Amino acid sequence: MTDNILEINDIQIKELGEGDLPAVHALWAEAGLPFHPEGRDAPPRMAEELRRGSAVLLGAFSQGILAGVVLLTDDGRKGWINRLAVKPSFRRRGVGKVLIAAGEALLLRRGRGIVACLIEDWNEASLALFQSQGYELRKDIFYLRKVPGGAGW
Repeated sequence: MTDNILEINDIQIKELGEGDLPAVHALWAEAGLPFHPEGRDAPPRMAEELRRGSAVLLGAFSQGILAGVVLLTDDGRKGWINRLAVKPSFRRRGVGKVLIAAGEALLLRRGRGIVACLIEDWNEASLALFQSQGYELRKDIFYLRKVPGGAGW
């Protein structure tokens, strides 16, 4: 973990590292965030992405407690806000908004003029949060994917 990179009210934002991955996974699980600890979110894979610089993990701390986390990725053209989660006992305190602002600032410093996120249709709280922060809901774009070993592969 590095030093604070942003502090707003009582929330400190710090860049997290490989050693923080167990705490990140625990927070994601507690928050009910779907993730893939044996797949794309496996610690060795995430650690490699952090080392390469294609991903950054930011943690939001309040009184020394990890209250929220966000995974940022950069595809070279667009910055992505992924896996934003806030510990249930810290929700409705602005932690998510601070994480979004810190993520945007970091991605803009990297020269990304567009910051985007994908939100599953059932996640109304996240949809409302991102819209409250000025994100445009696009209904004219379809998300398609192909997973090795899955149907159609």
